[in-house]
Order: sequence, then C-alpha cells, then structure tokens
Amino acid sequence: MPKKNDKHPIPLSLDEAERYMKERVGLGTSFDLGVRKLKILKRNVHLYYVNGLCDTNFIVQMLEELVDINDNERLSSHLQAIVENRITNQSVEKIKTMDELVDQVLTGLIVIIVEGEATGLVVDVRSYPGRQPQEPDTEKVVRGSRDGFVENIIVNTALTRRRIRDENLRFEMMKIGERSKADVALGYIKDIANPGMIDAIKKELNTIKIDGITMADKTIEEFLVKQGYNPYPLVRYTERADVAATHLLEGHILIYVDTSPSVIITPTTYFHHLQHAEEYRQSPAVGTMVRWVRFLGVLLSILLLPLWYLFVQNPDLLPKEISFIGPNEDSNIPVFLQIMMADIGIEFLRMAAIHTPTPLSTAMGLIAAVLIGQIAIDVGMFVPEVILYVAVASIGTYATPSYELSVANKIGRVCLLIVTAIFHVPGFMIGTTVWLLFLAHIKSLNTPYLWPFIPFHPMAFMQIMIRRAVPGSKIRPSIVHARNRYKQPTNS
Repeated sequence: MPKKNDKHPIPLSLDEAERYMKERVGLGTSFDLGVRKLKILKRNVHLYYVNGLCDTNFIVQMLEELVDINDNERLSSHLQAIVENRITNQSVEKIKTMDELVDQVLTGLIVIIVEGEATGLVVDVRSYPGRQPQEPDTEKVVRGSRDGFVENIIVNTALTRRRIRDENLRFEMMKIGERSKADVALGYIKDIANPGMIDAIKKELNTIKIDGITMADKTIEEFLVKQGYNPYPLVRYTERADVAATHLLEGHILIYVDTSPSVIITPTTYFHHLQHAEEYRQSPAVGTMVRWVRFLGVLLSILLLPLWYLFVQNPDLLPKEISFIGPNEDSNIPVFLQIMMADIGIEFLRMAAIHTPTPLSTAMGLIAAVLIGQIAIDVGMFVPEVILYVAVASIGTYATPSYELSVANKIGRVCLLIVTAIFHVPGFMIGTTVWLLFLAHIKSLNTPYLWPFIPFHPMAFMQIMIRRAVPGSKIRPSIVHARNRYKQPTNS
C-alpha cells in the first residue's frame, strides 16, 4: 500500500485510479463511498463522491449534462475540456494528484476524472447535514437577531459576511488534523486587524500536528494559547453572528472551525467575558445599569461566601448595625462543611440540569429546592443562612455571560474560602491579593488579561464601566493594536 505522505499523480488508466481508491479509502468496502462510471464519446469517465455529504440533485443534473454530450458532440481528443464546459456549477477546480482527489472527495466534493487525462475536475456540490440558524441558548436577548452560528462553517462565514459587506473582510481557509482534515477559517478585516497578530495566529495554527480535532474549537484553543491548568479562559467564544461581526470591526481576529457552532474571538481580556449583547440592544443608560448589576453579580459570586464566612469566624468585625449577620442557631455540622456541601450540591444540580431532558428539568428543580433544601434545614444539616448565601453566589455565577469564566470564578471562590477558613482575616486579605496578582499576571496572546484596569487606561476603563452611545464611540480599543484606530471619519 502506498505511503500516506507520497504524492501520486492521477493515472491515465481509470482502472488504476479505482484500484488506488479501493486500497486507500476503502472504495467498495465503505458503503458511503461511491463511484459512477460513464462512457462519454467512447472514453471512460469516473465520478467519485461520498453519500450524505453531496447534494444528490446537483449530481443528477450534472450526470444528465454529461450523458447529453454523447448526443450533441462529435468524437474529440479534448473530452476533458468539453466535460468542464458542460458542468453547470459555480465552483470547478483542477487537481493533479490522487492525494488531492482523496482529500477533496472526503471533504464532500465530487471529483471527475477522464481516461487518458492527468488532471481531475473538482466540483463543489457539498450539502452538509445540519440545523438551521437559530438563537443560541447561552446568549439570548430580549431584542435582537435570532440567527446564531451552526455547525456548518460555510453558513457561519456567510452570516458574518451578511453583516460586513466589506471588500477587506478575509476568511483564510486551512485544514488541520492529519486524519480529520477539518476546515478552519481565520476571519479578519485586512485594513483594521493587526498584521503581526494575524501572522502569529496563522503560524500557531499551521504548527498544529494532531490526528484530528473532533472537539473542534476547544482543541484549537488549547494549541493556540497553551493554557495548561489555568482555569481562566484566554479566548472568548460566541455563537452570535452580530457579536462576531462587532469584534471584527473592532480589530479582533476570529477563528471559525467546521462542525462547531462557536467562534473563537482573539485577543480577549477578563472584561470581554463580562460583556453581553443585551447591553447594546438597550439605551446607554439601561445598558450601563445592566452592566453594573452584572458586575455586582460577578463580585458576589466570588467574594460573598468567603466574606460571610470570615464574619462568621470573627463576629466582632461586624458593625453593630449589621451584627445580625451570621448563623443564629447552632448546628452539628461546621459551617465551612455546610458551605462546601451546599456548593457541591448546586454543582450537582447544574450537571443534572444539563443531562436531564427539558420536560423533566422543572420537576428536578422543584425536588432539589423544596424537598432536599427544606428538609436539610429542618433536620439540622444546614442553617438557613448557608442556603441563602450559597444561592445568591450561585445566581451571580449564572449571571456571568461567559460560561467558562463563571466556572473559573467558582474555582477561585472555593480557593479563597479555603484560605479564609484556615488563616481567617490574613487569609482573606492575602488570598484576594494573590488572586488579583494571578489575574494581572495572565496574558492572552501577549494581551494583559486585566486591561484596562491593570495596566490602567482611563478612557478605556470608562468605556468598560459606562456603556457609551455608538455615535460617541469613535475609537477602537487600543488593546487590539488596530491599523485603523477610528471607527468613524475623524472630521465627523
């Protein structure tokens, strides 16, 4: 059997080509691989395809056109040119090797080879199975578009180009995975995005050597940013086409991966993960209020439980006006263990909600809230305040727009709770400081993670805190180092 890395020219004999396909890709063994053999002007013509990835209607129409050649053309030595001219398709390319033939067929295209010709014709008749664009479950808005990305990379790039009809919008396609050969597209606006960042990301993508990327964008992320065991997300995911288009116009670079409904946005900071499309679908005042409430929820999800437990340990730290904070009754289980058990219970509930069919999830929630929670309090396992503060912290976690960031913040909360339980006030102060220093130390593609807070950039920080009206937001974020800093003409 020929080695996989060898380049084999398309043979002049179609029998030899068919033998190669049988040995290389299992033609005749795999039911979904097919070949259609035709006799056109007394010469053999083969069409290779994969069932399920090709549009049958296009293939039938093409076959009718090819068969019709016998009735309307004379014998000619230029049969391939005649065949190419008869193909009624907008995308026809030529290839010269069997390796290209195999790759194109397995991608979902059909390849036509003519006896006695050393080149093949590749026709794009792909029709990937998949769903129609619909609103993503994790990024819903009250008002706004309902079309979200799907698992088809062609549809995803089309949704983006529909919003940005600019001649400088680029989608550079490459294949990653020795066996999967997955389509990956690098999206950017040529006269806005930083060329150095484009080259750096392209270089990292081209160095990926792996059998396949069946986990799609997540595998790409791990190769791109080399995150290790750092829980904080270094890239942002979105399933909304309008969010993706907005970041392209700001100078970000997007990575589209076939079979994934999510698009990777680079570079990103901590505050990018706290933004939501809903803020920009409301007036600036309402958007600012929503943003502040979200920031409060994120802070509560991290600091509320450690701070409350610190006051439980040291009630003398509380002012007299709020001295009622803390458990008013004794329990047989230490408060720290109660918090950990309740937190783990919430995590169980989240996992169960993901894996439970929708009609049963409501019943499961009632069982967890009414039966388990209330009975646990009645039998003395938990004090009511533990349930209250764990629930508030969990709501703050769910209010975080980025799922990846919410889980990372939860890990940070547990670590902060542990050091507070062990070292009391010094533990809380030092733990909080170390957590901030850890975030400040992180860099995502050479981008400071806490920018514009650390290093401090006053104008950019004000844009983070206050949602400005679009006419007043004329400058792109400096963190992307855009070639064109201005969103609007400078003389406007």
